[in-house]
Amino acid sequence: MRVLVTGASGLLGAATAHAIANRGHEVVVFQRRASGLPFDEVRGDIGDDDALTRVMVGASAVVHLAAKVSITGTMAEFERVNVEGTRRVLQSAKVAGASKFVYVSSPSVAHTGAPIIGAGALPANPQTARGPYASTKAQAELLTLAQDEPDFAVVAIRPHLVWGPGDEQLIGRIITRARAGRLFLIDHGVALIDTTYIDNAASALVAAVERAAEPSVHGRAFVVTNGEPRTVAELLTQITRAAGLPAPTRSVPFAAAYGAGRVAERVWQTRDSEPPLTGFLAEQLATAHWFDQRETRAALAWVPAVGLAEGFGRLTSWYQRGAVAL
Repeated sequence: MRVLVTGASGLLGAATAHAIANRGHEVVVFQRRASGLPFDEVRGDIGDDDALTRVMVGASAVVHLAAKVSITGTMAEFERVNVEGTRRVLQSAKVAGASKFVYVSSPSVAHTGAPIIGAGALPANPQTARGPYASTKAQAELLTLAQDEPDFAVVAIRPHLVWGPGDEQLIGRIITRARAGRLFLIDHGVALIDTTYIDNAASALVAAVERAAEPSVHGRAFVVTNGEPRTVAELLTQITRAAGLPAPTRSVPFAAAYGAGRVAERVWQTRDSEPPLTGFLAEQLATAHWFDQRETRAALAWVPAVGLAEGFGRLTSWYQRGAVAL
């Protein structure tokens, strides 16, 4: 297949493009800035219909990763990229004759703030999702799955907390806070959560591309994780130790952290930088969310190849080789 990957300049996009190529498929990538990847590349914005038309030529499958991923921003900004951008990519793919479409979603589309304990892919709900990012990703997932047809197989994959060497979304933020002495636990970090090592997230997306047309796959959403839930305290300890930093020991009650996060959201609305904490982040660090992976693994015929222990070992080696601060 010729497979288009949008958002390939990001960590997961790049890893996915390489993983698809390693399976023998032809890859074309699309993003706003140069990716540095050894594949056919078209640079542009997903709001540019002409650029989308050019990059779709000959593509039989699309993996759509491009999105506004941030803890700040207006609803209008998130809607333009995450909802309207996805709508344009979908339409361009259908017009070009692509037969498979993999939408990269997020478990946050179904998170209401309550614990998620051993669940599968709960229904996406823009009304109850927490914050602009989760709400617009839920909208985009629903409109994507609604396009599933016999000759246009659609599947939504929700990787949960993807991380690995070079990651700036999770690892980078944690290490930056730890170095500044601003990393702390909420309610002692006892909440049990799932994460996904980068190689596993990428291989799951490849499996989704190759199996999208299967009756047990198309038209559905699947959560992808390592299937090894750990407490927040343990995860933060492993991450900080990998970078040669002390583990966080200070704990803040959830009510105080959530209140401070909500205040920070309002204060940072007019700033270019990110707030040190948001209400959504406080909820994520204090609420259990781990998932039953049996249905995902059966439908995608996939299992994670890199366990958490090996992943943290790779992260440690990356820092020991002289990785700079993210």
